Formats: sequence, C-alpha cells, structure tokens
Amino acid sequence: MKVGVVGMGLIGGSMAKAIHKKTEHTVIGWDASETVRLSAKLLEAADEFMVDGNPKDCDLVLIALYPQATVDYVRQHAKDFKKGAMVVDCAGVKRLVCQNVQDIAAENGFIFIGAHPMAGIERSGFNFSSEKIFEGATMILTPFQGTDIADVDRLSQFFKSIGFARMQVATDAEHDQMIAYTSQLAHVVSSAYIKSELSPNFKGFSAGSFHDMTRVAKLNETMWTELFLVNKDYLADEIDGLVERLQAYSKVIRSGDEDTLKAMLKDGKEKRLAVDVVKEFD
Repeated sequence: MKVGVVGMGLIGGSMAKAIHKKTEHTVIGWDASETVRLSAKLLEAADEFMVDGNPKDCDLVLIALYPQATVDYVRQHAKDFKKGAMVVDCAGVKRLVCQNVQDIAAENGFIFIGAHPMAGIERSGFNFSSEKIFEGATMILTPFQGTDIADVDRLSQFFKSIGFARMQVATDAEHDQMIAYTSQLAHVVSSAYIKSELSPNFKGFSAGSFHDMTRVAKLNETMWTELFLVNKDYLADEIDGLVERLQAYSKVIRSGDEDTLKAMLKDGKEKRLAVDVVKEFD
C-alpha cells in the first residue's frame, strides 16, 4: 500500500518513520519545508515524495497539519485523491476538520476518518520525531455516522501495526469536549502556573511536582493557540470550572477550616484513585 504523509513535523515525521520501520508499505511524504523534505530523505523516513503535495498515487493519506491547514489541504486536493482512498487527519481538534471535510469526501469519492494520536512530547518538528513515539499509545478515531465499520477496522489495524495499543472511537464533539479537559486545560494550567513571581527562584526548592506541573508549558505557541481557539467553547468552560474549584480551596484555606479542607482533599484523592482503577482495567 502507498501511504502518503502530509506534514512531516513531530507527528507526521514519527508516522513516516514508524511506517517505514515497521511495515512493508511505501511512504510518500510531503512537507512545505524543503529542509524537512531533505532531512526526511537523508534519514530514509520516506521512500519518495509527492509533487507539490499532490496525493494522487496514495491509497491512504495521513494529514498531520494544523486544523485549518488540514481543511485547506483537503479542499485544494479534493479532486486529486484516488477514488476510494482513505484520508485521515491527525489534528488535535476534530469538529472544525470533520464538519468541513464531510461533504467534500462524499462529493469526491474518498473515505475520510478523523484521528488523534494520543502521543507526543513537549517538543515539535521533524528533528524530534521518532518511530517509537506511538508505542503503547491510544489512537482516537472520529468516523462520520454511517462510515463502514470495515473501514474503521482496517484503519485500526493499520495504526496498531505502527505501535498503537488501543483504539478509542468517539464523535467529533465528544472528542473535543474530552480533549479540552484531558489535554488542553493541562497546557493552560502549566502555562499559567510557571508565571508565578516565585518561579525564577525554584532551584533547591522543587522536586517532582514542580517539574510535572510545568513540563508542558514548553509548548508550540502557534499550534496551541489555534487548537485552543478552535475549541474555545469547551476549553473556556473547563477553565471556568477549574477557577471556581480553586477559589473554593482558597476560601477554605484562608478561613483555616481544617475539617472542610481535609474533606476536599480526601474527595480529590478518591477521585484520582478511581481513575487509577479505570486505568488498570483499560
């Protein structure tokens, strides 16, 4: 099978390397950056490259671009995709892409399935890509209602062949609401937390907690700005909810209410332990 990879940054580059390393598929890469294309060629992350990003020869096309750029790419190349080809986006939000691409796919005879690899690091770019990044990770799939289950299964098997351990299926809206909580909120909190006036003096006063809380503040601000704003309704709701909960902690701590504080902390601990139980049976 000929697999196209459009956008060879951290995720796309890792996809290309994993496919090349772990399967017999032919990787046809594309990136707007000539430097990235050269690096991918030198490191043998792709067997060949598209001409001007045209995916005409690909049976499967993985698009690893920002959300709006993904929509733009699909619109631009709608008539270039092979009839019956499977086109998959790997963006971190799904409603914008899925809702804009659904009709285009139907009108032009290709299959579209949204996907979000739950893997990555706080770095970005091809230079940090690795064929190992997806090992043991979860892939979220957001097929349209009515998508042939055989196509979803075929895509699931492909992703498992490059290291993914689990598949999670959701609607585009379910995905965006959950990601606002499990991923985007954490990045906002990390970015805000590190801005304390005390942070420059942390050395000698920190252990694991400080580093855990601030690790993802080392984000790609261009990408995350787009992800946050595209998902602003769900994300703003999560931020507001967290602020409300933090204010409750602040009020109880300032008042010195030991019993209430202990109960709040116990409740938080029990909720975290419940998450651990779910994880054990995943």
